[in-house]
Parts: sequence; C-alpha cells; structure tokens
Amino acid sequence: MTLLILGLVLWYVSHLEKRLAPGLRASLGDNTAKIAVTVLSLLSVVLMVVGYRAADVSPVYTPLPGMGHVNNTLMLIAVFLFGVPHTKGIVKSTIRHPMLTGTLIWAIAHLLVNGDLASILLFGGIGVWSVLSMLLINAQGPWNRPARGAIRSDLIGVAITLVLYGIVAGIHIWLGHNPFVGTYG
Repeated sequence: MTLLILGLVLWYVSHLEKRLAPGLRASLGDNTAKIAVTVLSLLSVVLMVVGYRAADVSPVYTPLPGMGHVNNTLMLIAVFLFGVPHTKGIVKSTIRHPMLTGTLIWAIAHLLVNGDLASILLFGGIGVWSVLSMLLINAQGPWNRPARGAIRSDLIGVAITLVLYGIVAGIHIWLGHNPFVGTYG
C-alpha cells in the first residue's frame, strides 16, 4: 500500500505544482520543469500500478450487482472525454474541462465496481485530484470558450473511442478482469 500512496503523492505533486507553486516552474525553466513533471508523472503511474496490484484486498463495501454495466457505460463516456481536447468538435466548446471530467467519471466508474481499500485510495484519490484541479483552474479566471466546432469531429471521436475502449477492455480481460460480466469485485 505504501507504493500506491507514494504514487498518489507524486501524482498530486507533479500535476498541481503548476497551479500551487508557479514560481517553482519559473525557477527551473520551462523545459526543465516539463521534463521533471513528465518523469514524476511516469514514476507516479508506475508506483500506483505496482502498489495497487501488490496491495492486499481489504474489503470496505460490496459493489451492487450489475454495476459492471454502469461502469462500462461510464467508461465509454470517460474515454470519449479524454480525447475531446484534441478535437475541434461541439463538445470541446461545451465542456470546460473534458479531460478532467473524463478522469472523474473514470474514477467514479471504478469505485462502483471495486469496494476494497486500495481501489478507494487509487480511484478516489485520482477523482479528488481531478475535482481539485478543476477548482484551481476555475479560480484562475473565466473560460475563453473555443469556437463551436463541427459534429463531424465529435463523430470521429466516437469512432476512435470505440476502438480505444475495445483495446482497454482487451487489456482488462488479459489481466483477468473481464469488464463484460456485469458485476465483479
């Protein structure tokens, strides 16, 4: 559990430093700061994955039956939202924080199907980070809404989402966690 917690701490540090300590980035220089954030981010993900997989299963709550289907639906939405910042569609001009919103949906979806302590720490921790990030960004000033894009871009995003979702589901099945059984815990 220690590696999981350390990974979460590094995630918070690497992703919040820009908002909470902007002087640090300036003192390091933009390129050095970007490299440091990238290295810390990658290290945090490795620590979270290794720590999560090594953690003992300590049940806290039992997921409701059938929540796997809700998880799958939410995950489709989350994967779509992850890609929205890279599009020129309608959704990009509608949601201020599509990637952070997708991250929050990802976290909630996983908390619906995993009731153990390690899952609460991992998914809950990342969910809290996404909300905190949105609040910090919003506190910096109003949103300069991008021009409304074309629905075609969003439809391409949906197609890409379906392919990526299939890949992610395949990886979950390969790891022994079939997302299509309806409920699991």
